[in-house]
Amino acid sequence: MADILDAELRRRTWELLQPGEIELDGLVVQTEFDGSQEPEMHQATVEIGELIAEHAGYEPTETFVYSGTDDPEFASNQHQGLTLDDESFVWECQQLLRDGSFDIVFYFEADADSAALLDAVREAGHDATVIRGDADDPDGAVLEA
Repeated sequence: MADILDAELRRRTWELLQPGEIELDGLVVQTEFDGSQEPEMHQATVEIGELIAEHAGYEPTETFVYSGTDDPEFASNQHQGLTLDDESFVWECQQLLRDGSFDIVFYFEADADSAALLDAVREAGHDATVIRGDADDPDGAVLEA
């Protein structure tokens, strides 16, 4: 699957994972959704966010999605998964329109089981790649599951 992810998007995703207060990994989901399929893309975003939360150890009832449409200082194509109890970070994503279809780039804490997450996202029918934030360079960042 690594060959489906172009080098530029892999590099940009990896760079956003460097260095931060918490160690992050990324998940890039390439879709066939075009600009007219926003409801389908939103549903896929929510479903994948739930998979990320599950693989980070959260129950579905412990998290919610905070969207850019909820806050004027937040991009409309940006969403976060937060915990219900204290609104802690679980995941964040950006929906990028590239070459006529959307790629959804998720960021999440690296202590989640990234390999199992990748399997689950693919089993759900999505074309996805994990980018490891702890890799030394973007070319070595793709998780081969």
